[in-house]
Amino acid sequence: MAPLATVIGLGAWITYATVRVFMHDHYWVEKYHYLTPFYSPCVTDRCIPEASHFGQYLPGWWIIPDAAFTLPFLLLFRLTCYYYRKAYYRSFWLSPPACAVPDGHASYGGETRFPLIVQNSHRYFFYFAVVISLINSWDVVLAFRSPDGFGFGLGNLILLGNVIMLWGYTISCHSCRHIIGGRLKHFSKHPVRYRAWGFVSWLNVRHMQLAWITLGTLALTDFYVMSVAAGWISDLRFIN
Repeated sequence: MAPLATVIGLGAWITYATVRVFMHDHYWVEKYHYLTPFYSPCVTDRCIPEASHFGQYLPGWWIIPDAAFTLPFLLLFRLTCYYYRKAYYRSFWLSPPACAVPDGHASYGGETRFPLIVQNSHRYFFYFAVVISLINSWDVVLAFRSPDGFGFGLGNLILLGNVIMLWGYTISCHSCRHIIGGRLKHFSKHPVRYRAWGFVSWLNVRHMQLAWITLGTLALTDFYVMSVAAGWISDLRFIN
């Protein structure tokens, strides 16, 4: 049941995300400066100019995602994540479907050949994920500045909550934990890094939950921005 649930969950999210990425529409709310994370930063010449916070550098071909500079690295960061590797190895590949359960492979070659050798680059994709989280954070800040001045609505809460969860997932990464304290020999000589390592270690225990939570918050944020941009619903405003 566990592998089946993972296949259904990940399969549904991948289907939704793929459709949204290639819709090339309903990603920007001009009135409130809401930009969905699936299109951030928007860098093709098809993008709405106000949504292109970092310029437009790529042609607007339908096959090119509007966030082509970030989506590949986000995908690689998640694909090489230790938890996701466990999840899709056991569910999609049934290799193995659970601990102490044999699979159908005659031999085990490890992650020593292409394409699985790319899994060893996870620590480098972590740095890209940090940069992308900073970009998403900047989008949240800009969303508080509507054309009429400072504004605050339900969309701001959703965008902010999504970014907080994304930061939680990113810094709970095993690579982040190692970067902060993995090379220290004497924690007593580095009290600040030790406290940071303890906090990241606390998050690291919850890495699996954060992985699924962020899939949910990403889909919710995108669907809400799409709904407001398409005129299906109106944003609930608290200020301006």
